[in-house]
Amino acid sequence: MKKYLWPSIKLTVLLLVLLAGIYPLFLAGVARLAPGKGGGVTVTHNGRVVGYENIGQKFTQDKYFWSRPSTVDYNAAGSGGSNKAPGNPEYLKAVQERIDSFLVHNPDVKKEDIPAELVTASASGLDPHLSPAAAYIQIARVAKARGIAPEKLKQLVDDNTKGPLFGLLGPSVVNVLKLNIALDELK
Repeated sequence: MKKYLWPSIKLTVLLLVLLAGIYPLFLAGVARLAPGKGGGVTVTHNGRVVGYENIGQKFTQDKYFWSRPSTVDYNAAGSGGSNKAPGNPEYLKAVQERIDSFLVHNPDVKKEDIPAELVTASASGLDPHLSPAAAYIQIARVAKARGIAPEKLKQLVDDNTKGPLFGLLGPSVVNVLKLNIALDELK
């Protein structure tokens, strides 16, 4: 027994120092090199912080582009998805309620044209981005609510669309918070 006890104690101490000390310090150092220095990139409007670039916010008024649904009600203190299977009756009911609500506010849209991301939550429940298609489908509602020409809103969406990383990694996305700030700044 003594033959195995001392090596296991040494291994435990080594792993404790490595994984509970050196590795977290290394990650903290790397985070300091990232945008926001590890504390998140804030979005400011009129001199005050209105949110974070990578944390979604809830927009429900017709005059704004809506974000992706959130199972955690956009509470960044605890992210998470519903963890329900696609065939789960509760999940299907929630998605159908979101579809019905979307169609009430967007009467010109057909059910089959609604992008899935507008009626399904992301895995974190905090996704701040939409595809350009999910933003385009909301233009008629926002244009009517604000009295702005749809062409002007399409250009606004295009101006706020960020392409794939290095031109090939990931999809094109629109940050909903930044889009809505730009929308409020339209004259």
